[in-house]
Amino acid sequence: MPPAAGAGGPERDGGSTGGGRFAENIMYFARALRAAGLPVGPGQMLDAIRAVEIAGLRRRDDFYWTLHAIFVKRRDQKELFDQAFQIFWRNPELLEKMMSLLMPVVHPDIEETPAEKKKAMRRVAEALARAQEDQPVGEKKELEVDMSLTVSDEERLQAKDFEDMTAEELERARKAIQRMRLPLADIKTRRFAPQAHGRRVDMRRSFRSTLKSGGDIVKLEHRARVRRHPPLVILCDISGSMERYSRMMLHFMHAVTNDRDRVHSFVFGTRLTNISRHLRHRDIDLALERIGDQVQDWSGGTRIGATLAEFNQYWSRRVLGQGAVVLLITDGLDRDAGEGLEKEMERLHKSCRRLIWLNPLLRYDGFKPRARGIRAILPHVDEFLPVHNLQSLGDLTAALSDLGRRRNAGAGIMAEAEAEAQT
Repeated sequence: MPPAAGAGGPERDGGSTGGGRFAENIMYFARALRAAGLPVGPGQMLDAIRAVEIAGLRRRDDFYWTLHAIFVKRRDQKELFDQAFQIFWRNPELLEKMMSLLMPVVHPDIEETPAEKKKAMRRVAEALARAQEDQPVGEKKELEVDMSLTVSDEERLQAKDFEDMTAEELERARKAIQRMRLPLADIKTRRFAPQAHGRRVDMRRSFRSTLKSGGDIVKLEHRARVRRHPPLVILCDISGSMERYSRMMLHFMHAVTNDRDRVHSFVFGTRLTNISRHLRHRDIDLALERIGDQVQDWSGGTRIGATLAEFNQYWSRRVLGQGAVVLLITDGLDRDAGEGLEKEMERLHKSCRRLIWLNPLLRYDGFKPRARGIRAILPHVDEFLPVHNLQSLGDLTAALSDLGRRRNAGAGIMAEAEAEAQT
């Protein structure tokens, strides 16, 4: 191991890395990131110490971006790192305290000041608190269990919102999603296949079989329509307002892609990106890494109308054949205020067998279609369902198991909202 900063370490940029426990600070911070959900190993800890020795500690921004370059490998990890950094290195006199051998103290229950733009996620604070706990090995904890009116952990996890989950619960939810199997009802295609008890007579095969007997005996051959599950097309919003849910939806899309064939996945924010090829990798981490390298509009604005227009123009004829089912995952909050959205939604609705809209805002009992984007989408969807926890993903199976007549559920919600507004 190289000499820890503050223990005779080099000086760079005029900023000393003094402080005998500097390497220990980096180690605790790396452990906290790992507990919060980032894949941090011992090699990255050593690289972080070397990088900070080279960059120096003159400016806080330099220190932030040095650690960022080491620990953040994907775009979806940036927010976790940023919030963990703001909590762990909260004190503005960080450099002086490091040089005076003081460890940063974490207070996960401290309220953020108005100057801080982001509110720390609870799982980050809990991870940082666990990283600095120093409990004696021999100390025993007393655990009191109240068995009255309790439910199992799995049942609570099914009903818990993705946004409220801790890092441990999110990991359990991801594993549950990977085990999920999404049924899709079979539909009749235009193709026929030989079948002993089919309802149609296959005249061509019948005449061919007659030639074998010299025409004395005519054996009727039968055929029936081939049944097959339709293609599944998933359009997932990855804008800033959907960030917490889009991460879990990527795990869901990966599980579905590896469970069946003919699944086409797209993500959109300000532009449309086809990620179907990357999701076919069995390794979810490798798939997400390649998606992060390809997608350039994570956590930005949303242009639903423009991205749907691009999909309808360049992709609809390729992937919407044979009665495809479309899953639209978005909250309907459009930066363009719904411009051109209704026209594109109408075209998309007419091009597929069934259009199902999954909206995390529907989890609220007082949900009303007030935003222009939501009002433009609703009249053209067959199912309108929430998607905010594991239970909602399970309820999606009922909608995909019934691919009969369209119900136009969105129009009914719009009619109720207009009637309520008039009264």
